[in-house]
Amino acid sequence: MTGGPAGAYERMLAVAVAALHEREPERLWPLVAAALPGLCGGEALIYKLGEWTDRSGSMGLSPAAAAHLGRIDDDAMAVLRRGYPFADHYAGAGAGGGGVRRPGTAYRMAGKGWARSRTAGTISRLMDADHVLAIPLPGTGTPVTGCLVYRAGADFSEDQVRAAEELQPLLAGVEQQRQLLERWRATAASPETREEMPADSRLTPRQVAVLLLLADAMTASAIARRLGISVRTVHKHVEGVYRKLGTRDRVSTVLRAQEMGLLPRRVGR
Repeated sequence: MTGGPAGAYERMLAVAVAALHEREPERLWPLVAAALPGLCGGEALIYKLGEWTDRSGSMGLSPAAAAHLGRIDDDAMAVLRRGYPFADHYAGAGAGGGGVRRPGTAYRMAGKGWARSRTAGTISRLMDADHVLAIPLPGTGTPVTGCLVYRAGADFSEDQVRAAEELQPLLAGVEQQRQLLERWRATAASPETREEMPADSRLTPRQVAVLLLLADAMTASAIARRLGISVRTVHKHVEGVYRKLGTRDRVSTVLRAQEMGLLPRRVGR
């Protein structure tokens, strides 16, 4: 991979910054999915933001994966949803398991059994791929939440696996932002009401995320940990929210945001 892990991180950082400026939560992961495979030596990608099971859970596809999987039967879909061998490998790691969810390849996890597995046969038939690299999102409670990157030919190199590990925090940040924007969409005013706000008072997507966490009474340090940013950056976002809403403290900011329909009103208020 040209540029090595550091170069991949810089390119992915640019993609993540673009995604974090996106107001529509459903557009964040497609932006990432289009760029991520090439940054760690892959050709196609499937991402899944819920638990990997063979019966449920929608999957998002990179453009290359969508081209291969335009028509897929239920049995093949179940195989891909199962995520062999990653679901079992990560089941005891990460949140609740005390371990660390590091990226890894199917061949390294399953050994020679990988080539003989039903999953390997399915991806070879459907996607012309031989190997899979899992990039799990850290800090989630399900066995596997994250991305699977596919490629033909040789297995992913150690440098490519390290590049994927470098990218994990950025992917986690994108998912955190998506969840907060989904929450905002579900609980705040209608899109029409938000768009009627004067342009100079309209919050950026990142400011929206910080506002939601302010309303949860989280400290600047807690917000920084939640979003994977520095406390100084949190303070800059808070200052921007105060300026746009014409407030000076947390309480008045939350009340003003509720009046404007940017936050739901508390029951009994």
